[in-house]
Amino acid sequence: MCSDKLQTALLVAGYFVYLLVGAAVFQALERTAEKQEKMAAAQMKEAFLQNFTQLTVPEMEQFMKNLIEAIQNGVYPVGNESQFEESNWDFSNSFFFAGTVVSTIGYGTLHPKTAGGQIFCVFFALFGIPLNIVFLHRVGKMLSLLCKKLGKFLYEKGMRKKKIKFLTLLFFLATGILVFLCLPSVFFQITEGWSYSEGIYFAFITLSTIGFGDYVVGKQSDRKYFSYYRVLVAIWILFGLAWIALLFNLLTTVLEDTEKIIVKDLQQIGKVSKDKVESQQRRYWPVQFIPEEELLPPRAGGDAHKMESLTADSEHTKNEKKVFSNSKTNAITCEN
Repeated sequence: MCSDKLQTALLVAGYFVYLLVGAAVFQALERTAEKQEKMAAAQMKEAFLQNFTQLTVPEMEQFMKNLIEAIQNGVYPVGNESQFEESNWDFSNSFFFAGTVVSTIGYGTLHPKTAGGQIFCVFFALFGIPLNIVFLHRVGKMLSLLCKKLGKFLYEKGMRKKKIKFLTLLFFLATGILVFLCLPSVFFQITEGWSYSEGIYFAFITLSTIGFGDYVVGKQSDRKYFSYYRVLVAIWILFGLAWIALLFNLLTTVLEDTEKIIVKDLQQIGKVSKDKVESQQRRYWPVQFIPEEELLPPRAGGDAHKMESLTADSEHTKNEKKVFSNSKTNAITCEN
């Protein structure tokens, strides 16, 4: 038991150290390039504001292309120059990005643009994704252990096993929805200014690793976020992934069991209908097509033995009569 707890503690510590190191490396590799890109976007915006009345159609199209490219790279040239000092690759954002890489969410709104950052991302994901799977498996094991303890408690209270299974599944489902979907959606509604339905949508799309990228936390330039906001969101994502992965496994098991029951019932129905059809067909078969053993009435083992005994007795009686007849003939002969 102690060794299992020690392994869990080492796994959690190693996992978060891996994310912290990855966040630091991404920050070091990408922050300088981002500053240069932001300066270029600011100069482009300034040139446009000075000469927008004299721009030709090709120049306007080139400006639009540069603007779209800047936005795709995470640079939004809006507001004053002070907003350009805020980095997408500060430690909080870098940690959030590292979490989305190993969890395979991949929003696409933030990505490395330097050659060094892209190569490092490949190796970081190569080892980080298996580590994330092991971490989620261990967290899911801990969550399932809590459900087992609840089931044991209910069993000691005298509850039936089927009812315990249903209640523990309901408790796991309701608690997870409350902790990982409902409450975070209220938090996103306050912090991001989204509606509650948008918060629910973002939470599920994120935890299911679909990751469309249409809603991402901490990306609105007109809102002020507290420090390490995205770090907290990243931690919520990691533990939420463990819950929803375990939920998907439970739902998969339920669907597989239901499928087996349906297939078994269909096989039984098919067997009964087949026997019924065969019995109905035999009623209309010609006698010469019916096997001889099926024409004979069924006899039990005792009846067969009885018939054999009667046959033997009949033969014995015949022999006695024959002997008696022979002796009588001999007696008459002697008298003569």
